[in-house]
Amino acid sequence: MVTALCFITAEPSRVSEIASQIASIPQVAVVYSVTGELDLVAIVQVPDLESVPTVVTDGIGSIIGVITTETHIAFRTYRPDDLGAGFSLGY
Repeated sequence: MVTALCFITAEPSRVSEIASQIASIPQVAVVYSVTGELDLVAIVQVPDLESVPTVVTDGIGSIIGVITTETHIAFRTYRPDDLGAGFSLGY
């Protein structure tokens, strides 16, 4: 499973509508409305790297009102529970 973080800039008047459309894409786990230079962050989960452009470019990027996307692939996941378990095993 590949997890990608897609940073999205959208037309200001359409952010909520665009977020709803992105959230309806099956491979999108969650969409966050954020502060700062970006408008939305979508967490994309696909079976392989080859599937990322299908979701991001063909899916998210084709939604009317999406201005730009910037996608980052996650290498590892760090959660407090995982880190604590590793330390308790002596690693």
